[in-house]
Amino acid sequence: MLEVSNLAAGYGRLRVLHGVSLSVPAGKIVALLGANGAGKTTLMRAIAGLATVYSGAITVGGQPATRQAPETLVRRGLVLVPQGRLLFADMTVRENLEMGAYTVAGRDAWSRQLSFVESLFPILRERARQFAALLSGGEQQMLALARALMSSPRYLLLDEPSLGLSPRAFGTILDAVRRINGEGIPVLIAEQNVRRILKLADYGYVLEAGRIALAGQAHELLADDRLRKSYLGAD
Repeated sequence: MLEVSNLAAGYGRLRVLHGVSLSVPAGKIVALLGANGAGKTTLMRAIAGLATVYSGAITVGGQPATRQAPETLVRRGLVLVPQGRLLFADMTVRENLEMGAYTVAGRDAWSRQLSFVESLFPILRERARQFAALLSGGEQQMLALARALMSSPRYLLLDEPSLGLSPRAFGTILDAVRRINGEGIPVLIAEQNVRRILKLADYGYVLEAGRIALAGQAHELLADDRLRKSYLGAD
């Protein structure tokens, strides 16, 4: 299980998160919802070791993970697919995948992961020698997710995967998340596309101004009047 307890975090003197607590149980998909500026990306980055943690605790698999270096967390199986993808634009698709596998020991393990990601996204096999910068937005998001999977993660964090994607391309990503989760990998996914994510997730948390405003089973949140009025356009 991935657990965040009473976390305060931000950047330098700027505190963004104030006492945030959530958990990602084994084998589950958890949605992190909220408007722009609510703190979703900061929470993702804090968990991944990329933002300043002022107080509180993060545990991964029951072991402390607060204020650890990002590369240490990756080796422990905690991997972030960042907002904006952050691909190596002047490298090929295959080279990006190879970079994702830098913690993987052994050619057999590398080959297994490559086969898995190419089964999720066959287009990446076709585009193997193409530069990442020349991919479409949807293909770049597939590559960003595939690169993360090359490290054989035990916990997967996805930050705003729908950003700039068509509904069809986003649907492809969500289908892949289902398959990834079906392999036993817990997923924390930050999104503004509330309806589609809650239909995918088991649990959900809503961030407002750096604090948890709502939490519960995904189907319960979909029916919650406060969420529907704020994010789904209900009267």
